[in-house]
Amino acid sequence: MKVYICQCNLLWCDREGNRAHIEELLSQAGESGWTQGIAEGRESAGIEAGGLIVLPEMFSTGFITMPAGEAESDGSSLGWMKAISKKYGCAVAGSVATEDGGHFYNRFYFVKPDGTFVKYDKRHLFSFAGEDRRFTAGSEKVITEYNGVRFFLQVCYDLRFPCFSRNILPNPYDAVIYVASWPSPRIGAWDTLLKARAIENQCYAIGVNRVGKDPSCQYNGHSSIVDPYGNVAATCMEGAEGIMSADLDLDSLQAFRDKFPVLKDADR
Repeated sequence: MKVYICQCNLLWCDREGNRAHIEELLSQAGESGWTQGIAEGRESAGIEAGGLIVLPEMFSTGFITMPAGEAESDGSSLGWMKAISKKYGCAVAGSVATEDGGHFYNRFYFVKPDGTFVKYDKRHLFSFAGEDRRFTAGSEKVITEYNGVRFFLQVCYDLRFPCFSRNILPNPYDAVIYVASWPSPRIGAWDTLLKARAIENQCYAIGVNRVGKDPSCQYNGHSSIVDPYGNVAATCMEGAEGIMSADLDLDSLQAFRDKFPVLKDADR
């Protein structure tokens, strides 16, 4: 399966503007391939049906901690994700600030081309910025299957907590997705931990971070796809918008697990 990581700048609390901008980036990639420079990996030469498109955390607003009046209760971004998924014949993943039942959630949606979706509410809220004061934490570990690949859904700060992401037999996941708004000053931790999660869980790790700035932080991306050995299969240029892709090879992954079965010795 081909995974497309969409590293983009986000407009502050402009839902329609952000959706339109992302749609234009996808259209450019779909028409002629993305032409931004590459640190590693390869350019997206069009978007192929059957793949997965991954967007950053809170892609419709930027990372907000004051959700009143800004979080979505009308499902507009979810509806947009369904339309994009159907248009490209790909699953679409990303998180949205959502109001539901009088509570606010940093909600990760994984939308499939047939219109079905699963959701995961961010478990580890970023207390350093006050996210925990107004958002409600999730508690469920969510793994969803798409085109034979089992994806584990995670959001930003979750990356720092390996116990929750432990890959457990007999029903392991094949790839973990981290959608993020991870600031530039701590980007070294992002790079290191993304590789660590791939290595320790013997899986692919897909991390999509934004670029640009909001009222309090600067972001420089480093969106990457890391293979189970800890090698970077694809990464976006630092500080630049771009769409990159890499293939998830399940045969190779299973062969590695069979030859070197570390998951059977993991803590439960």
